[in-house]
Amino acid sequence: MLIISNNPKVEDYFSTERVELLSGSYYDVLLRVRDYVHQNYVLLTHPLSGSIKPNETPYKSIAIEKSDKLDFDSLGLVEKAIDTYVKLQKDIATPVWPDRIKEDFMVIDFDLIKNALKK
Repeated sequence: MLIISNNPKVEDYFSTERVELLSGSYYDVLLRVRDYVHQNYVLLTHPLSGSIKPNETPYKSIAIEKSDKLDFDSLGLVEKAIDTYVKLQKDIATPVWPDRIKEDFMVIDFDLIKNALKK
């Protein structure tokens, strides 16, 4: 299993061998996950999980796992997530949040991925 994330809290909690921490945006996480799906990885968590829209939060963590072939379901999900992100950003771009709000979004994203992987 590998977690693609731009959330430092996720890297702090999970072993660094299991997390690829990106310095970019939610969009960058989606693009990196799509790259992995093209290399025969399958989604373990949904790229739009949670009730926070991609244009509201700057953080996202997605778990993937190596497979032996291209998973078209995973590819479709990540492509739809990218389309949704782009559409929502055109409507209302992600605000430049103060650090205290960013911290809250980090905690929410961390909690989502941690609980999803417990199951």
